[in-house]
Amino acid sequence: MPEPGPSPLQSSLPTAAAHFGLHVLGRAAAPTETAGAAALTAAAVAATGDGTAPVTASTPTSGTAPVTAPAALIGAAPVAAGAAVVAPAAVAALAPPADAAVTAPPVPGAGFVLPGPTGLGTAALSLARRATAPEPPEPPEPAAPVVGRPIPGLYFHPVPEPDPVRVDEVSRRIKAWALDEVQLYPEDWEGEFDGFSVGRYMVACHPDAPTVEHLMVATRLMVAENAVDDCYCEDHGGSPIGLGGRLLLAHTALDPLHTTTEYQPLWAESLHADAPRRAYRSAMEYFVAQSTPSQADRFRHDMARLHMGYLAEAAWAETDHMPEVWEYLAMRQFNNFRPCPTITDTVGGYELPADLHAQPAMQRVLALAGNATTLVNDLYSYMKELDSPGTHLNLPVVIAHREGVSDREGYLKAVEVHNDLMRDFEAEAAALAEACPVPTVQRFLRGVAVWVDGNHYWHQTNTYRYSLPDFW
Repeated sequence: MPEPGPSPLQSSLPTAAAHFGLHVLGRAAAPTETAGAAALTAAAVAATGDGTAPVTASTPTSGTAPVTAPAALIGAAPVAAGAAVVAPAAVAALAPPADAAVTAPPVPGAGFVLPGPTGLGTAALSLARRATAPEPPEPPEPAAPVVGRPIPGLYFHPVPEPDPVRVDEVSRRIKAWALDEVQLYPEDWEGEFDGFSVGRYMVACHPDAPTVEHLMVATRLMVAENAVDDCYCEDHGGSPIGLGGRLLLAHTALDPLHTTTEYQPLWAESLHADAPRRAYRSAMEYFVAQSTPSQADRFRHDMARLHMGYLAEAAWAETDHMPEVWEYLAMRQFNNFRPCPTITDTVGGYELPADLHAQPAMQRVLALAGNATTLVNDLYSYMKELDSPGTHLNLPVVIAHREGVSDREGYLKAVEVHNDLMRDFEAEAAALAEACPVPTVQRFLRGVAVWVDGNHYWHQTNTYRYSLPDFW
């Protein structure tokens, strides 16, 4: 299949969102609206080597500022004067053909910086913007190749390297928080903490964060969630036995207990009893300070989903149950990354209103995004999990067992399941953008798509944690 193309901050969101962003901008720019005068005329596309140049459109109305369309409009046909701007009706046509090949992300040329997105909701993305390549006094050093081998055949969108200044600062701050504020891990876990590369992860997933502190909101939550998973469920003393009680008490650090004055102090003291609860409590306090009440309540709901997924997997481990493939995918819809992209608006410094977030179409987009990104984890962590004691459930293992195929065939089929979910995610995001051309919806959909792309980038490049099987 043709290469899906890079994700210059606006990501894998298909072109429908861009069409509607342009439509809304054009209407907003016109001082008055008369019949036939609201149309936009597209300018010529300024092509670049990687196809990320913006398209500029302007209205024929005198005195009106030009409107810049998002980079995702590349390849769209020009709009004739007097014609209405509409999104493509056939959402399925946005996905690449199923029989085309996916290749590894291209290495940007020396001295070239991918431009950021333009249009609705992207004013905060100034860090990555550079209209033309700089004129260095001497030839620049060749660009370092992206480390890590992408999974052959996996559908994904490459992203620019995250801003190294922000990566360093987030990495410094999160380590200070983990060590000094919540005493999250002992000294002998320091290498593993550093190897997680959470600063690079979060900067890649949230390039529109207006400040480092906005990035830190997501970074603390990510580290706290990982601590709960490791210490309660998996690597560092985790066990399915008694997991429900541990998770319930930890969840009260996110969703506070309201009880009598006699017992309230005892509960408050319990939030410092172990590292996961200390991390949850502190990370949630920072998040509540940065978010609106509805955003905080949304996050609590998604974390309850996550904990329910943990409990389902633990129950299967206790009974030595190998789920059917569809059962495993149901569990993974809850035990997945959804709490991370769902806070993209908080990290971006704006809010998707609760009624828009709750729409079934938006819930479907978020579920598909969470499912696809979690299967990326299943695929990249496959070798790591084979080395752990016992049988570790992941999609390739479940497919191989339940469908009676080889380990290789199970893995390759899991790649296709991921690809199907990614294309469904993109098609549903395009359909929602067409149905609801609201600026916050457009920006939120872009943010979720960027998170999907950044999540793949981190898995691909984190060679400290992950390696690929020899199946090709």
